[in-house]
Amino acid sequence: MRTILGGMLWLPLTALAQCLVVGVSDGHTLTARCGVPGRHEQVRVRVAGIDAPRKGQPHGQRSRQSLSDLCHRQTARLTPRDWDRHGRTVASVECQRMDAAKHQVRTGMAWVDDRYARGFEGLYILQDGARQQRLGLWADKAPVQPWLWRQAGRARKDARVLPESAP
Repeated sequence: MRTILGGMLWLPLTALAQCLVVGVSDGHTLTARCGVPGRHEQVRVRVAGIDAPRKGQPHGQRSRQSLSDLCHRQTARLTPRDWDRHGRTVASVECQRMDAAKHQVRTGMAWVDDRYARGFEGLYILQDGARQQRLGLWADKAPVQPWLWRQAGRARKDARVLPESAP
């Protein structure tokens, strides 16, 4: 069973898929081509349990490159868990026999996403290790979680004062 939404394959939660990763958007989002030869469809996937720095945020490019080094042009094993508000399949992702969430957190390239960590509590131990070793984003004195960085960006936008118009 599969569902297509907006031209992208939407993996059902019961699926276990072998897919080829064809793109990496950031440190927790990838695009994979799934299906049988001649009938491939693309699915956008958010790696479950983590959040990574955004483009333009400190360590954003390094985080994206880390996930790309692990998964790009590799066969990935996707275990769908949910869907997010952006229509991405939220899934556990395994590339090169490595769990992508564990890899990103262990190397300091992503945070455990506290809002969605249920079932991924083991990632906190890896995050604590990366923090103690000051790996990746933990090299900064006070790294800002992506969800707070986005909120601050929205607040800056909202705080812009429009010029007063002439009478």
